[in-house]
Amino acid sequence: MTAIKNPQESFVRVLYEFPKGLDPERQGRVLSIGQTVGSVSGETAGRFAPYQGILESVALLPNGRGQARVLYPAQNVSGDLGSLLVMILGKYSLAGPVRIVSLELPPGYGTKCRTGFEGIRERVKVTGRPLFMGIFKPALGLSPDDLARILREVGEAGLDLIKDDEILPDTPASTALSRIKACRPVLEEIERARGRAMLYAVTLSGRADRLLEEARRLREAGANAYLLSPFAYGLSVMEALASHPETNLPIFAHPAMAGALGGSPDYGFDMRVLLGTLMVHGGADAVLYPTSAGNLPIAPETERGIREILQSSGLAPVPSAGVHPGALPRFLPDDDTRIILNAGTGIMDHPGGPAAGVHAFYQAWDRMRNGGSFSPETLPDGPLREAVLKWGT
Repeated sequence: MTAIKNPQESFVRVLYEFPKGLDPERQGRVLSIGQTVGSVSGETAGRFAPYQGILESVALLPNGRGQARVLYPAQNVSGDLGSLLVMILGKYSLAGPVRIVSLELPPGYGTKCRTGFEGIRERVKVTGRPLFMGIFKPALGLSPDDLARILREVGEAGLDLIKDDEILPDTPASTALSRIKACRPVLEEIERARGRAMLYAVTLSGRADRLLEEARRLREAGANAYLLSPFAYGLSVMEALASHPETNLPIFAHPAMAGALGGSPDYGFDMRVLLGTLMVHGGADAVLYPTSAGNLPIAPETERGIREILQSSGLAPVPSAGVHPGALPRFLPDDDTRIILNAGTGIMDHPGGPAAGVHAFYQAWDRMRNGGSFSPETLPDGPLREAVLKWGT
């Protein structure tokens, strides 16, 4: 873990936005004092000034909304995300509508990733194209042996990565350990056959006091990646996972619960803060987020912002939710190959089966590189055409 050493000149910069009718200057002053020293008196103001927040700027937007940028001394927090969130929003979140639209942290704040996109790319030995990731489907009800069968099928077809569905915790019929024990031999077969590894991100679940030990046991049993929902299990859990010497595997962060924290225009956080900035400083290696070209509501500029924040710090963007082969050009803006494309039904529900779903993505990538049309009438018979006929473009 790389934590800030609390130099007095270091600040956390937060841009808040308020609905029309709230005075941003007044709210900014309330935040700068209330979220730091709490109160100021003439006799003691000088002594506590180094700990007090600073209202740096205010603005009224054309739509009537107001913004205030507040600087908080980094010495007020302990270098982790938990104390950070309490400082920048904490008690004030109970006072009424406010939204954090941007967050700037000192470069060394928090916990950095250990693997990142290039480390993942190196492990699967793929260059020059996006990585393709699948999701085991159905999400619930598959036995560990069922997963191993599907894994062999998609692995032999060339899939780079696969993950559990985030909704699958440890259940009596399918614990994470039983899934790894069933799938590890298949992962080894795939690596021997094609000369490169395939990653399987297994879901971590359970109480915080047991989760790290579970992660260590899974790694000992042959796990090669983790899937964690940090907004459900806690950002501090992800920081601990990313810094423990015996859990040094790529962490795929899932956005479950992010909508509850960032889905309102008047409360919580912008998604670029949740799925970008906090992930960069929280130890994630790869971050799943809904793509604007998919089936969950997110604005293109928000998706672009998340991707740019992640890539600028070396993390892997993983656009998800509604990804299918026929729309590959829409899922790869600017022909960006520094991406992991994550498809569930787009692979597992292909008319020809999961292996055909993987082949359809490869065919789509070749067609996209060569500038070919994705119109059904121009496509030869095969997996890509079947995918386009089912899901469109």
